Amino acid sequence: MGNRPAEVEALLVSVAKQDLPPARVVIVGNGCPLPEFTGLPCEVTTIELDENLGCPGGRNVALRRLREFGDVDVVVELDDDGLLVDTDVLSKVRDLYAADPRLGIVAFRIADEHGETQRRHVPRLGAKDPLRGGLVTGFLGGAHAFSMKMLAQIGDWPAEFFFAHEETDLAWRAADAGWTIRYVPELLLQHPKTSPARHAIYHRVTARNRVWLTRRRLPLPLIPVHLGIWIALTLLRTRSVGGLRAWFGGFVEGLREPGGERRPMRWRTVWHLARLGRPPVI
Repeated sequence: MGNRPAEVEALLVSVAKQDLPPARVVIVGNGCPLPEFTGLPCEVTTIELDENLGCPGGRNVALRRLREFGDVDVVVELDDDGLLVDTDVLSKVRDLYAADPRLGIVAFRIADEHGETQRRHVPRLGAKDPLRGGLVTGFLGGAHAFSMKMLAQIGDWPAEFFFAHEETDLAWRAADAGWTIRYVPELLLQHPKTSPARHAIYHRVTARNRVWLTRRRLPLPLIPVHLGIWIALTLLRTRSVGGLRAWFGGFVEGLREPGGERRPMRWRTVWHLARLGRPPVI
């Protein structure tokens, strides 16, 4: 969004230092002009959008450009205020995909400069050990890798979400199509500690998108269960009256507004997600 020029430059330098050079590097100015990146050992393709399309919309633009190049099998997406500390991240990603043809998504570990991983950044219930890897049901939006073959089958990011829950929508589609999602804590993105509530639209779009997510992806009997659980959790967790008002406003918006095509997951996918430790109602 044009407000982190130093961080973007540092991230690009860390990408350029990888022992496996990236085939392509694309950066999107989401409704903002981009500076000229000079002196980097890798070529950077820049795209400037006239309006902010949100996280998923901006990433979709980059994915379309990568497809035009035609030589990319795996894409790594990184938040602009992150940093690759190690130099072997891309080569490890390559090896993971080479070893498993049904690997769809690789989730990185996100930790701050002190090595601490926030609870919300561990993609499993409980979130006790951020260093325990394995198969999971979701991934971290700030740092991950996708199989381009998987995206060709299941589709790209849900652009209409703009911000919040877009990762879950994509992860559920991947699982339903038989692709695996693996959390690999050895793949580290250093990222400052933040709260999603820092965004003014957080409460509204979180509620709206949760309703859209369930309407799009869950079997009908699970929709009221999922939403009922999250209404209760929101009432217990949210201390701000204004936040609650915005949340319920977004909830109603999610019921009234179309949230995209409905393609509910199969019941065997529900069982698969439950066996991995996170049934799709939590």
